[in-house]
Amino acid sequence: MSGVEDGTWSDESEWAAVEVDVTGDGEAEAAAPEQPVLAVVGRPNVGKSTLVNRILARREAVVQDVPGITRDRVAYDALWNGRRFTLVDTGGWDPAARGLAAAVTEQAELAMRTADAVLLVVDGVVGATGAEEAVARVLRRSSTPVLLAATKVDDQRAEAETAALWSLGLGQPHPVSGLHGRGTGDLLDAVLDVLPESPRDLAAGAGGPRRVALVGKPNVGKSSLLNKLVGEQRSVVHEVGGTTVDPVDSMVELDGQVWRFVDTAGLRKRVNFAGGAEYYASLRTRSAVEAAEVAVVLIDAGEPISEQDQRVITSVIESGRALVIALNKWDLVDEERRHDLKRELERDLKRVPWAERVNVSALTGRAVAKLAPKLRTALESWDRRIPTGQLNAWLSEVIAAKPPPVRGGKQPKVLFATQAGSRPPTIVLFTTGFLEAGYRRFLERRLRETFGFPGSPVRISVRVRERRRR
Repeated sequence: MSGVEDGTWSDESEWAAVEVDVTGDGEAEAAAPEQPVLAVVGRPNVGKSTLVNRILARREAVVQDVPGITRDRVAYDALWNGRRFTLVDTGGWDPAARGLAAAVTEQAELAMRTADAVLLVVDGVVGATGAEEAVARVLRRSSTPVLLAATKVDDQRAEAETAALWSLGLGQPHPVSGLHGRGTGDLLDAVLDVLPESPRDLAAGAGGPRRVALVGKPNVGKSSLLNKLVGEQRSVVHEVGGTTVDPVDSMVELDGQVWRFVDTAGLRKRVNFAGGAEYYASLRTRSAVEAAEVAVVLIDAGEPISEQDQRVITSVIESGRALVIALNKWDLVDEERRHDLKRELERDLKRVPWAERVNVSALTGRAVAKLAPKLRTALESWDRRIPTGQLNAWLSEVIAAKPPPVRGGKQPKVLFATQAGSRPPTIVLFTTGFLEAGYRRFLERRLRETFGFPGSPVRISVRVRERRRR
C-alpha cells in the first residue's frame, strides 16, 4: 500500500505480528423446533410464576408478593428428563374480572384453548375457591389434558390437607412448593405423561426468524402494535401505563417474511430506582434487547420527545443492536404538532441520524407494513462486512484530505484498519497514537457517507502500537 506525503499513512508492514479477529459472529442460531405447550393457569397470586421459575431452574417470570404481577401469557423453553416443551405462564384467571383484570383473564383463557395440556395451580394453604371451581368446570368440558398442582405445600402436614382438592374433579392434586422445589419432580413426570411427543419441525429455516424487540417508555403503544401485527390480542392493552411486565414473543409474518417479535415492558426513567416487579421487568427488557437483533423503539408522536425516549435509544445503541425508530400514534398528529416534532427530531435525535425511521399508527394500522423494509435495511447494515482492502483504500483518501489532529506535540499515524466484526460493524484502527473522540466521530460520518450502514450502530476503536525496544 502506498504512503501518503503528510506522513499520516503508513504501510501495513510497519505493524508487526498483530492478531486481529476478523471472523464474523458465526451463523445465526438455528430455529427452535416446534414443541408441545403446557399452559400454567390459576387465580392471581397462587404462586404460578414461582412454580414456573422452579421448573425452569432460573428466574424468568417476574415474582412479587402482590396479586396480578404476571399480566401477559409468556412462553419459555423448558426441559425435563431429556424432553423439551414450551411452558406458558399466564396472568391470574378470574371469571368475575373487570377492566384490566378481565383482559388478563382473556389471555389465560386463550392460553388454555391453544395448549396441549393445562396445569391448574391452586393455593394449597387456602384451598379451592369459587374461582377454582369455575375454571374447573371449564376445564372438565375441554378435551385438553389437565393436571392439578397445589402450591405452597412446604411440609407433610400441609400435604395432607390438599386431599380436599379432589372435589374439583380434575384428578389427583400434586402437592408442590415452588419456593423450595418440593414435589416438582413428581409433577413434571406427570406433565410428560400427558404431553404429546415433540414433533420435528422439518420446515424450519437454518437461521430462524430474525428477532425484533419492541421497546419504549411505558404506554407508547408497544402492545397495541404487536397485537396489530399478530392480528389477535397477544398482549394485554390498557390505558394504565406499564401493563406489560414480561417479554412476550410472537411469530409474525410481515411482507412475506416471518419475524420473532418481542413486546417488552416499558423502560422506566432509571431502573435502579424502580421498585419490585418493575425493577425485574426492566432487567428482563434489557435481556430481551440483548437477545434481539434489531430493536424498534416506539415514541409517542403526540408528545414531546422526552429524556426517557432518549435513554431507551441509548440503551439499544449500547447493546449494539440495529435500530428502527417508530413514531407511533401518527393518526393523532396535526400540522402544528408535525412542525414541532420535526424540530424535536433535529434537536434531540441528532446523534442518531442513521437510524431507520417510520411513522405508524398501531391503532389504525397506518404504515405498519412499512416496518418490514426498514427492519431489513437495518439488519443488512448490521450484518455487513467491508473487505479490508476496500476499507483501507477509503481510509487513505480520508486521512490524506484531513489527517488526525496533533496531540501532545505529535501527530499520530494511522497504520491500517480492519473490520474486526459485524453485528454491529466494528472497525479497528491501528495507530501510533491516540485519536481524539471528535476525530473518530468524523471518521464515522465519512464512513457512513461512503458505505451507508443505515439503521445500524458502527463502533470504531483504536489500538495504539507499542514502541519497539531497540
